[in-house]
Amino acid sequence: MSAFTGFGEHAIDFYDGLVADNSKAYWTDHRAVYESDVRAPMAALLAELAGEFGDFGRTKVFRPYRDVRFAADKTPYKTHCGGVLEQARGGGAFYVQVGPDGLLIGGGSFHMEPSQLARYRTAVDDEPRGERLAALVAELAEEGSGWELRGERLKTTPRGFSADHPRIDLLRHKSIFLSRNYPPDDALHERAALERVRAGWRALRPLNEWAADHIGLAESRGQRA
Repeated sequence: MSAFTGFGEHAIDFYDGLVADNSKAYWTDHRAVYESDVRAPMAALLAELAGEFGDFGRTKVFRPYRDVRFAADKTPYKTHCGGVLEQARGGGAFYVQVGPDGLLIGGGSFHMEPSQLARYRTAVDDEPRGERLAALVAELAEEGSGWELRGERLKTTPRGFSADHPRIDLLRHKSIFLSRNYPPDDALHERAALERVRAGWRALRPLNEWAADHIGLAESRGQRA
């Protein structure tokens, strides 16, 4: 596989067009652009990053097709290309995405099975482990950093915990990750994009190490992912 030199010059145009015409006809007519300017660079990017972050698992480029079986929106294609490096769902992952909004970098626990969620809340409730997570999140998501704390959250207090718990905001999370976005610019089409992702993943490593240590893999589905 060739070294990553940036996403192709037509990558953003391809997705702008797909947003406007999410149809099989558009996809068929422009698939060569997707393969050369989006998918191949994404695979090359992940392959290079695996040298440093491979201890967290394997890389994967996500399929471009949407799962529309239970969705009200039946448009067939994703309007971005995502790549991930993880061992299995929930126990910490590194993510990168390219689409109309540019380059998105993320990491953390994007999904938790019930057993993982129980371990997560036990760890957050514990003083040293919970304080460590709170400090990691606060450091990453400080004002002006560009990082945003995200994830599915309960609107109410989780069962078994007090509403005045010092880390109640973290306890409400059912998934927890941080992301930052770089709007489309020249760097997207150069090796500078690799350096942006590498720097972002390095910043997220302590968060993923915390997730690996205290959330871990799901006993069933996580082992097969």
